[in-house]
Amino acid sequence: MLWWWGTPDGLLAKTDAIGYAVCHRIPARSFFAYGRQLPLCARCTGMYVGVLSGLAMFIMRGRARASRLPPTPILAALVLLGATYAADGLNSYLSLFDFYTPLYPPHNTLRLLTGTLFGLGMIAVVWPVFNALAWSAPAPYAPIRSARELGALYTLAALVDVLILAQWDAVLRGVGILTAGGVVLMFTLIGTVLFLAFTRRENALHTWRDLLIPVLAGLAFAFAVIGSIDFLRYQLTGTWGGFPLG
Repeated sequence: MLWWWGTPDGLLAKTDAIGYAVCHRIPARSFFAYGRQLPLCARCTGMYVGVLSGLAMFIMRGRARASRLPPTPILAALVLLGATYAADGLNSYLSLFDFYTPLYPPHNTLRLLTGTLFGLGMIAVVWPVFNALAWSAPAPYAPIRSARELGALYTLAALVDVLILAQWDAVLRGVGILTAGGVVLMFTLIGTVLFLAFTRRENALHTWRDLLIPVLAGLAFAFAVIGSIDFLRYQLTGTWGGFPLG
């Protein structure tokens, strides 16, 4: 409630405030819908598109309680492709400085795609770790078990990226709201695990109903972190806008 009261009014402004806690929100590096900047930059948008696409795929395949990491070849592919996030990000960041000549022109399309690859790798690791710590009887398999399933996962995420790159305002607005929710989700997962650890309830949950109190605690943690960063950033910059370039 403190976070809700202390941030700008309106649903879209609230999603902006969520993005404000984790993203530079530089306009030149972001997508726009109906003339309004999305809550997250192109790279962060891609990252949470990957996270949400992966989670959607796991649920559709009945892997909601999967608690094993993907097989080594699958995990290696996820890590290697996800590493393009760091490589492209470094090239993009250094291009801000006069002494550096970019290896290739930074572009929002590349930011979106590399962010998506990183997000897919992140959720493929974070989700089974969460399940392994939460459930009394976690499912003894990985959320992704074969190259075919990995290909299906990348295909789903690529289709979402194509929709984003089509620059349809309605789609972009929906993506903006969903990816802001993805930020809250990731912080909530961390907060839930911390709550279970502090209360010594690891591997003590049996049903989804048992998750109610831990998830509420995780949600409180999420907004405590987001709100704290929002407050500090606003005190330093005096604006809810993105970091200025130049």
